[in-house]
Amino acid sequence: MRIAKNGDVRVSAPVGLSRKEVERFIDEHRDWIAGARERVLDNQRRRAAFYNQLPLRTKAEAAEALQRLKALVEPMVERYSEEMGVKPQGISYKAMISRWGVCNVKARTVCFSAYLLLLPEWCVEHVVAHELCHLLEPSHNARFHALMDRYFPRWKEARRETRQIMNKA
Repeated sequence: MRIAKNGDVRVSAPVGLSRKEVERFIDEHRDWIAGARERVLDNQRRRAAFYNQLPLRTKAEAAEALQRLKALVEPMVERYSEEMGVKPQGISYKAMISRWGVCNVKARTVCFSAYLLLLPEWCVEHVVAHELCHLLEPSHNARFHALMDRYFPRWKEARRETRQIMNKA
């Protein structure tokens, strides 16, 4: 049994288990369901509060955020590109809430979330190094982690800090 992001209860049962038995199982776990739904809603509220800290509702707000983001990220991209010996073919920015950054290895492009502006600079630097490392190693395997250790040794700490910031919001 699990709770979907929208609060729906999803139950998987073995083939042949009667509907009555499934309903009994659900009834026996009503308290767990209520608590799990509340945790899901609380998590959604925290995420919304975090992302709402960056106003992007108007064109002017979005343009100002883009200008600040470019000023922050592009010197980091330049520095790490030189250090790693890689050159992204393009850099773009979007208001992504599911990822801090994305690397398209085939096109050799990177895209960064506008919401990086809500993180400390060293956590942003971690994301930049992470995405550029993907130009050297597409997957999150041992080689990738070795590259991160080499180019941004505090990557685990930065990842932990970023997650804590998200959970505090």
